[in-house]
Amino acid sequence: MHGIRNIYCVGRNYRLPAKAHEETASDLEIPMSPLLFSKPTHAFVEVQGQELVLPGNRGVVEYEVELVIRIGQLYKPGIQIDELVDGLAVGIDFTLGDIHRELKAMSYPWLLAKGFPSSAAASPFMPFTGVEACRKLDFSLVHNGKRVQTGNIRNMIFDLQTIIDFTALHFGLGAGDVIFTGTPGGAGAVTDGVHMSLCWGEQQVGDCRLRLS
Repeated sequence: MHGIRNIYCVGRNYRLPAKAHEETASDLEIPMSPLLFSKPTHAFVEVQGQELVLPGNRGVVEYEVELVIRIGQLYKPGIQIDELVDGLAVGIDFTLGDIHRELKAMSYPWLLAKGFPSSAAASPFMPFTGVEACRKLDFSLVHNGKRVQTGNIRNMIFDLQTIIDFTALHFGLGAGDVIFTGTPGGAGAVTDGVHMSLCWGEQQVGDCRLRLS
């Protein structure tokens, strides 16, 4: 198993807006190509029941559940996803929502809102069994016992192969790189002490309790 190297994330990759309460014309536009941003490696954390400490003094913290794929070898043009990807997980892209909105309004990069420690949380990686197998299962997030987000790669604007090819073309891809592939509707704000469970199909594959500090 490879250590985590680069962390790439895809924004606005589902047709429903991630946050209905902040819909704007730009949020509803369908991108012409994958909207990519990155996070530092120290943003990544594997959740296995522990307490996760997030910033509580920089405005609202928001959650977005996503399917996460891990690259298993060096990308070469023409390589297919079923050969390239060696693991998948269910993850949460945590965002400092107030700061994110300020940055977007000024057309500034998103790093200050997206790159803080533990902002790229994920379940332990599972073997990747192929795109068709993934299409048969939903991924979801359970918030204090209530399922708040559910997604399936069938509903992506840009499919996994397109995301991989586009990312590799512009940034390169190699073993240990991971991609957070976008969030479906239902994202929202976290509260101190909330318990979050990550599910693949009906199976819980990771969980954590959040502390805002």
